[in-house]
Amino acid sequence: MNDVARSGALAFAPLIIEIAYLVAAVLFIIGLKRLSSPATARSGNVMGATGMLVAVLATLLHWDIVSWWWIVAGIAIGGTIGVVMARTVKMTGMPQMVALLNGFGGGASALVAGDEYIRFAAGSIDAPMNVQATIMLSVLIGALTFSGSLVAFGKLQELITGRAVTYPGQKVVNGLIFGGTFLLAAYLVAADANMPLYLTLSVAALVIGVLFVMPIGGADMPVVISLLNSFSGIAASMTGFVLGNNVLIIAGALVGASGIILTKIMCDAMNRSLTNVLFGAFGSNVTAIGDTAGADGRSVRDITAEDASILLAYARSVVFVPGYGMAVSQAQHQVRELADLLQSRGVEVKYAIHPVAGRMPGHMNVLLAEANVSYDQLIEMEQINPEFDRTDVAVVIGANDVVNPAARHDTASPIYGMPILDVDRAKTAIVMKRSMNPGFAGIENELFFADNTRMLFGDAKKSLTALVQHVKAGV
Repeated sequence: MNDVARSGALAFAPLIIEIAYLVAAVLFIIGLKRLSSPATARSGNVMGATGMLVAVLATLLHWDIVSWWWIVAGIAIGGTIGVVMARTVKMTGMPQMVALLNGFGGGASALVAGDEYIRFAAGSIDAPMNVQATIMLSVLIGALTFSGSLVAFGKLQELITGRAVTYPGQKVVNGLIFGGTFLLAAYLVAADANMPLYLTLSVAALVIGVLFVMPIGGADMPVVISLLNSFSGIAASMTGFVLGNNVLIIAGALVGASGIILTKIMCDAMNRSLTNVLFGAFGSNVTAIGDTAGADGRSVRDITAEDASILLAYARSVVFVPGYGMAVSQAQHQVRELADLLQSRGVEVKYAIHPVAGRMPGHMNVLLAEANVSYDQLIEMEQINPEFDRTDVAVVIGANDVVNPAARHDTASPIYGMPILDVDRAKTAIVMKRSMNPGFAGIENELFFADNTRMLFGDAKKSLTALVQHVKAGV
């Protein structure tokens, strides 16, 4: 009787697995949809994680599983690392962590697909050509994503230069390496299994990842992270085809498609094509700027924290414009505290969010959400720009290129045509910066020298703390 019951359970296992995979896929899709709004993002994240848990549990029932212990050990080790990272990585390090996770996803896909190729080679099995082609795509995209993500991590962590690294003839050299690698992949698909050539292909894919990201400057890191995220999803989907795993195909396709869409949104926000981002070496040249003067000798007007607090306390409307400087100084909590004080005095407070502010998509939204800023106060660029004309004070906290008026009129500027936040149209703009150093684009910011701009130099967190103290004192 036990044998009969066991046989029946085994007969129904494939159906149970596919139903579980369908449930997981539905949770992925709904969770992804809910991630599109800050108000529902947390529940969307929970739904996506639940879907992955269902998929993992269903996979444990798969008839090809040799031993659960390897999977359980992997879950334990990976889960522990994930919890530690989630608890210890600062919000300023979130872009770097996202880059690493993209890389791990791509690397895992390449390893799984490579294992299938090794299995075919060891058993002298002639795999179907479509399976061979899918393996090569998974290895190429996965390995490229892994090494490229490590370079992106290094740039964001400032382990290597964040500037675009170029050299004469770089595009020709890269083109030859790319072309040669794809020809090698095509040969491996058509020929018998060849481990030396397969290892050569894997190394070449890793090299491509490095060459792919090195010529891209820090200003374009949000786009790079989004694109690498898409690549990791595509690699996972390819691996799903190799293994015949439906949930992996669906999950990878969702990540790949959403990453491409987000990449397109990022490019549109900068009014640049994807090819220009990838091959334009944006930010490779840096304009030298003095401590309080521009490259052409223009001077800025600075302001003290006490005078700035007076402007803020007696304003009718204030718009905060967060940038990477806020992330670096971890000043989001001080921003919210100052905003609460101003609102208690009857001041209307809003936050202007540029799509590419910071170093990853949604960077500012995440930081401000951490400080419990109300979602309805976070206003996207298209909605907030018409309001700057009637804004009394705009407070720029570490943002640079996304508020540079040169983007509107200077045809010689590398950021010409990029949609910006119209901070210069406010009655007064207070810019918080440590120094006059340029942003990632490496160019001077015209906003700093405008007649209605005042510079509040210093660490953003300390400056905001001083503003809070002065407002509390009743200036």
